[in-house]
Amino acid sequence: MEVPKKLLVLCSFLFLVLLLVTAVAAAAAVHGDGASNPRTAESENLQNQSSYNSSMEARAKEIEALNENAVQDPEEIVSLVEMSMRNNTERRKLGYFSCGTGNPIDDCWRCDPNWHRNRKRLADCGIGFGRNAIGGREGRFYVVTDSRDDDPVNPRPGTLRHAVIQTAPLWIVFKRDMVIQLKQELIMNSFKTIDARGVNVHIANGGCLTLQYITNVIIHGLHIHDCKPTGNALVRSSPSHYGWRTMADGDAISIFGSSHIWIDHNSLSNCADGLVDAVMGSTAITISNNHFAHHNEVMLLGHSDSYVRDKMMQVTIAYNHFGKGLIQRMPRCRHGYFHVVNNDYTHWEMYAIGGSANPTINSQGNRYLAPVNPFAKEVTKRVNTDSRKWHGWNWRSEGDLLLNGAYFTPSGAGASANYARASSLGAKSSSMVASITANAGVLGCRRGRQC
Repeated sequence: MEVPKKLLVLCSFLFLVLLLVTAVAAAAAVHGDGASNPRTAESENLQNQSSYNSSMEARAKEIEALNENAVQDPEEIVSLVEMSMRNNTERRKLGYFSCGTGNPIDDCWRCDPNWHRNRKRLADCGIGFGRNAIGGREGRFYVVTDSRDDDPVNPRPGTLRHAVIQTAPLWIVFKRDMVIQLKQELIMNSFKTIDARGVNVHIANGGCLTLQYITNVIIHGLHIHDCKPTGNALVRSSPSHYGWRTMADGDAISIFGSSHIWIDHNSLSNCADGLVDAVMGSTAITISNNHFAHHNEVMLLGHSDSYVRDKMMQVTIAYNHFGKGLIQRMPRCRHGYFHVVNNDYTHWEMYAIGGSANPTINSQGNRYLAPVNPFAKEVTKRVNTDSRKWHGWNWRSEGDLLLNGAYFTPSGAGASANYARASSLGAKSSSMVASITANAGVLGCRRGRQC
């Protein structure tokens, strides 16, 4: 009777080994859905890095073509937006907007006490070069319920990272107030809206937002501050791909080779590098209604003087408040067309608007309050360029309010074709800047009442 028992034990042992092998194989197969063990994922990723790089190169070429198509006739944009502005003004005169401020973005949706039941209305309120950014308008709602970010390769469902990497369009909202400390930079996918209206959401003290080779993104209502350099780590960018990321600079929002981007009503401050940077052929961008504070190099638009693909960059900077503790780059521009309209500049220590490599800058209806320092009264700065080169650059000031000795140094040929192309919407009088920008930054919206 002893022999059969030994055989039984041996068979049982072999059966357990078979179950273990099967389980390991199943776990490996799950990797494509983003549920694998990180150490297994890292090993597989390193083996397949060359194929991943090839797919990224193909994606970059595809997005570059989309970015080129995003560059439209700016004069047509001017006429369309000016018509919308006129209609908006006439409706307000007739009493349609009891809370009208003259800010066409806000007047589009904020007066409705039921805005939270029609959140996607926001996607129809854009202006300027980034007006066609629809974000996740065509997708479902995704509710962020979990503030954690403990695994950038395999993010938990319900987290912001899990939401932004999805391939389908999504309108992302938040269940409650939260502070999100990102372990690594948050790499977004196309056709996403981050909509933090109605709650108080901070992205702080870690990685921040990266928009790389994507299109159609709206970012609204976030506090983004104290961003840190991150990287030399694996980070997922879609449900099927992740890769090795080198060190990120620590920008609040980094836009790289992307188009149809709208950054609206955010509060940004105190990051390791820039607050908003757009480089490497990015275009069709609107940066509106934001509050910037406590930072050195605020906004960089254009990669380098030698990177000529940025000639197609078109950016609208409207209704922002450049507040306390700012030093320079509001923005600093290269190559492209930049419309700076109805912003409130109450603080700078070096200069407000700078540039190199022959950018076209159209400043309209802004309020520039110079600092006390008698050597920092000039709004403009041509960076590392001799006057014999920049005298032909097309920089114009129209209807700006220059206070406390502020002065804008114009250049170029007046109302030339380039100057017209830098216009993206009609400016209000600079006397209205205070009311237009009074609510710049994150709004104190709550459900069931006007914002």
